Amino acid sequence: MPNGKVLPIAHQPELPVERFIVSDAPDAEAVPMDVVFVGGGPAGLAGAIELARLVKKDDEAGGTLGDIQIAVLEKAASLGEHSLSGAVVNPIAMQELFPELDMKDFPFRSPVEKERVYLLAGQKHFRIPAPPTMWNHGNYIASICEIVRWLGEKAEAEGVNIFTGFPAASLLVDGDKVQGVRTTPTGLARNGEPGSGYAPPTDITARVTVLSEGTRGSLSQAWMKSQKVTSENPQIFALGVKEIWETKKPLDAIIHTLGWPVPLDAFGGSFMYPLSPNQVAVGLVVGMDYRGTGVDVHEMLQQMKQHPLFKQYLDGGEMVEWGAKTIPEGGYYAMPNQRAGNGVLLAGDAAGFVEVASLKGVHYAMRSGILAARAIFTALKKNDTSAAGLAEYDRAIDSSYIVRDLRARRNMRLAFQKYGFFLGGAMASLMIATKGLFPGWKIASHRDSEVPRNVEPAERFVPDGKLTFSKLDANFKSGNATRDDAP
Repeated sequence: MPNGKVLPIAHQPELPVERFIVSDAPDAEAVPMDVVFVGGGPAGLAGAIELARLVKKDDEAGGTLGDIQIAVLEKAASLGEHSLSGAVVNPIAMQELFPELDMKDFPFRSPVEKERVYLLAGQKHFRIPAPPTMWNHGNYIASICEIVRWLGEKAEAEGVNIFTGFPAASLLVDGDKVQGVRTTPTGLARNGEPGSGYAPPTDITARVTVLSEGTRGSLSQAWMKSQKVTSENPQIFALGVKEIWETKKPLDAIIHTLGWPVPLDAFGGSFMYPLSPNQVAVGLVVGMDYRGTGVDVHEMLQQMKQHPLFKQYLDGGEMVEWGAKTIPEGGYYAMPNQRAGNGVLLAGDAAGFVEVASLKGVHYAMRSGILAARAIFTALKKNDTSAAGLAEYDRAIDSSYIVRDLRARRNMRLAFQKYGFFLGGAMASLMIATKGLFPGWKIASHRDSEVPRNVEPAERFVPDGKLTFSKLDANFKSGNATRDDAP
């Protein structure tokens, strides 16, 4: 690389596929299931509920499936622990899953009644028209944590087995047939040997394994690489950092911003949502194809909170939760060309079902889980859970509103990566106006790690512990706890 630049991919190790895909025979004490959903988020839980209901209806109609055991594996100690509050949700998938319920029965905080979009420039802000992709009339402010816990209760009521505290470490395979998962052992000492409280891994077998483990899941990535599953463009990601605040001044609208503190050569923006009269979610999302080594999303969020637009609500309040996660942003061209394999399906963020222009993913995740359940049910009825037997899932996804929406905005995020903030923004406006017909070709993209970074000195950040916080203090608010002697 030229002087003053660094290329991340040159320092990134290859994914150790052999660690995540193992050909060992299941243990003699393996837990037998029929279907396992890896990940207790919206996709996995929606899929488990839909499948349980289909099996129940079949049994009531005199079907021959018999007792079908369905499990959801969640790495957190309880459902929702890894799902930070604060989102604006399209309710369509919830209505599809629970047609018997009224809107008031769903675990939403409130309908979106007001929304504002601002351009930030230093300590100034200018209100701008919201692009049509970000119109949220008819959507609802919600806590993802509360949605997940509510779905978990519904799943258990349908007879689904919910196993929390069970991180899946690897896929168990026989040839190209996925036959279940092996969980992570617990209680290992720093040297990797069993320590106090040690529990060995558990093998869980299944006729179908649904990888709904979220963004950049290790099992999903390993399975796609092992089966040479590709996409037209590589997947690209953003990093989002979010805080939940107890506030003294109520916020009466959802707020989105673009501009400062995100550099012009990076893609990103911020949000602030009212969860209740005295609680808000505030966060910043920045594409990981940024150009400078000095970009630090957490510290940028701390800077942003000092802007008068945000500070007026946060001053005198208390930050009560913090979290960070990656978000797949590649869109239509980065979707894997195969989401169904021999005994395995990909759903939700693991398959890249996020539409960046509208900032939406929850209802796509749930819809993909529902479609996965229907394909699995058909495959079980035919006693064929091979790739061919599960191929209906790919066809259902391709004809769903998931792909319809992603295709309509297929080039918008990519325009910013290729052409930058101003030209990319102008092109995105034309794409909205033409419903995706402009520019008439695919904009090629590259991996985040293939973007050369300008080496920049890190600016010294001194938090005040009231409005701004260090990563260490913020991490404490995430509830994360690790042993000092962990491997």
